[in-house]
Amino acid sequence: MPLRYNGKNITFARSLRKNATPQENRLWYRFLRGYRVRFQRQRPIGEFIADFYCHRARLVIEVDGSQHFSEEGEKYDAFRTERLAEYDLQVIRFTNRQIDENFYGVCEYIDLVVKNILSAAEE
Repeated sequence: MPLRYNGKNITFARSLRKNATPQENRLWYRFLRGYRVRFQRQRPIGEFIADFYCHRARLVIEVDGSQHFSEEGEKYDAFRTERLAEYDLQVIRFTNRQIDENFYGVCEYIDLVVKNILSAAEE
């Protein structure tokens, strides 16, 4: 399914880029911005806005703050992941705490996931 988006989300996505969390900024400026495969930040997809998106790997990276850990937040995240899977996208999630306390481990994991996806696509 081709990626579609709600045009109304473009302005909101720009606002999210300008007001990113410290963890989103750290992941973007210290790793994803210069990564060998292009990522976009705050990318509208369907009715959602993905924190980070790699078209080539069809990968969405979400950085979750405390609001994601309520019962309602967890249900919404599961719904989002399910809907994004309809676009043949894989979603991986990291907590703010993981980025704060294990930044290099997060980066290594992202690198491993991207490499695995791309090598599987070449087969």
